[in-house]
Amino acid sequence: MRIAIGSDHRGFRLKQKTAKMLADSGYSYEDYGCYNEEPVDYPDIALEVARAVVKGGFERGILICSTGIGMSIAANKVKGIKAALCCDAFSALRARKHNDANILCLGAKAAKEGYSEIVSSFLTGEFEGGRHQRRLDKIEVMEG
Repeated sequence: MRIAIGSDHRGFRLKQKTAKMLADSGYSYEDYGCYNEEPVDYPDIALEVARAVVKGGFERGILICSTGIGMSIAANKVKGIKAALCCDAFSALRARKHNDANILCLGAKAAKEGYSEIVSSFLTGEFEGGRHQRRLDKIEVMEG
């Protein structure tokens, strides 16, 4: 599985830990920035990761900012993206099983403890389809 990752300056340190965790777990990833703690605008990073996922080069994406909220809002503006802000492993697993989320958003200030379980649940969870697909089809119609 290939994963596109990105963060703003507030999420940089957690992104670095996440990249190491991905590599240690055998995942292939590409880092879309930022590359240090100098201030950047999170929508720019969210757009790059979201476009990479939609184009099909990556099965999933991970975006990190201070709260995860901004990244989630920005990424969900890209048609075909289902970005989920998750603060626990249960939500991350459900985001995959029920919503077929393709981008995990994390808050560096909110997901300090247990973030590795959140990431792992998101990456290993599989979409269940069935009644959940019907609901996603309705959301897709809303996208226009």
